[in-house]
Amino acid sequence: MDRRLFLALAGTSLAVRPAHAAASRYNLDRANSTVAFTYRMNGQPMTGRMPVASADILLDVDQPPNSRVAAEIDAGRADAGPFYATEAMKSQSVLYTARYPRISFRSEAISGSIHGARIQGPLTVRNVTEPITLDAVIYRQRGTVEGDRRNLSILMTGTIDRRRFGA
Repeated sequence: MDRRLFLALAGTSLAVRPAHAAASRYNLDRANSTVAFTYRMNGQPMTGRMPVASADILLDVDQPPNSRVAAEIDAGRADAGPFYATEAMKSQSVLYTARYPRISFRSEAISGSIHGARIQGPLTVRNVTEPITLDAVIYRQRGTVEGDRRNLSILMTGTIDRRRFGA
């Protein structure tokens, strides 16, 4: 059975497809999976996106603590909106994507339910790894019937201070 997950990290979206009863492996819907982020420019809130390059998702909808997620974000393809903001973000003084094109996350502990879970694990940016906690909610995708777990979306949100990673 093809399972797809739509992942959303820190504004990240994952689209997945599950199984029933136990933990099931889901396939990432790469076309619809992104990390959205906000930042300030001249005091104004701005938004940007980074594509999710890959994800390994084992999801137990009935017992989320039995789940696991690992994801790689393609920082080299980040879009911060204005061209100059994107270039500044990718520069050596911030993400340094020429040397570190990927950002990775791996869950180590998951608590809660599908209606509100906390995911803890290491995030690696610029080859610096720091622990983070993300909040997560699992949704049925639009157009699916109740109980259909073949196509799900996971919204993960959190706050990350880039200075912790030397950026």
